[in-house]
Amino acid sequence: MITVIENEWLKVEIASSGAEVRKVQHKETELDYMWTGDKAYWGRVSPVLFPIVGRLKNDEYELNGKTYALNQHGFLRDVNFDIKEKTDNAVTFATQSDGRFLDVFPYEFSAIIHYSLQGDSLLVRWEIVNDNKEVMNFSIGAHPAFRVPLLDNESVEDYILYFTPAENKDVMEYELKDSLIHEKGTANDIASIQLKDSLFVNDALVYSHIDAIKVESNKSNHGVEVKFKNFPFVGIWSNYSQSEGTMAPFVCIEPWYGIADTYNTTGRLNEKFGINKLEAGETFQAEYEMKFT
Repeated sequence: MITVIENEWLKVEIASSGAEVRKVQHKETELDYMWTGDKAYWGRVSPVLFPIVGRLKNDEYELNGKTYALNQHGFLRDVNFDIKEKTDNAVTFATQSDGRFLDVFPYEFSAIIHYSLQGDSLLVRWEIVNDNKEVMNFSIGAHPAFRVPLLDNESVEDYILYFTPAENKDVMEYELKDSLIHEKGTANDIASIQLKDSLFVNDALVYSHIDAIKVESNKSNHGVEVKFKNFPFVGIWSNYSQSEGTMAPFVCIEPWYGIADTYNTTGRLNEKFGINKLEAGETFQAEYEMKFT
């Protein structure tokens, strides 16, 4: 089922499956900003990643002496959500685990996802409730894909990624090898990067200590800014075709509270790099914003 929220500036379509944003249209420009979900390139648009972000080494982890298999990015993106509240310009989706995932994730949880419009921005807020009597180990992340180019007379190379680093912190850069994280070191002079196919030859670009990233055309000035202050990690990705030597016609800007396994991981979930630990009965909250111009 598709739910629509809208205001003076934007019309947004969100699917109950995965509580996934499927379409964002700007009413003034009539531009559609989100990727279409064409399976020829990548069949998703804006999945929510939970209870892991990225890939686990050997697609498995150990917890309390037991080994669990869990695929890349987890399972929440394929879960049907219920609508908890709805107004013209906001909607809240919710789901509870109810024992459905204990074979791959031995915790009970509630997930609430709020979407609200404010001017030409879509605000997204997550709430994860630990419904257990013990600490819950988890990760959560966003994976929105934006069309590039937005206009027929533009090319991918017309788009620039602009970075807002966190204050008083060194931006750390990571690389993926066989889907596992390797630290590259401090990223100096991270002000901007021109989009081009070769950026994604080795999968995603991954950083820590970034507060916002904007992708914008230097021809039309249309684009999207994703603001995610205090998120520990961010990924930038497009599906790269090795045979064609080209990226897909979209770019993902992915704020994460979590990250793929490191190459030297112990495999124990409670020791995983970037894992979140939520006390029994407590609620984790995080919010990010997508501004469409």
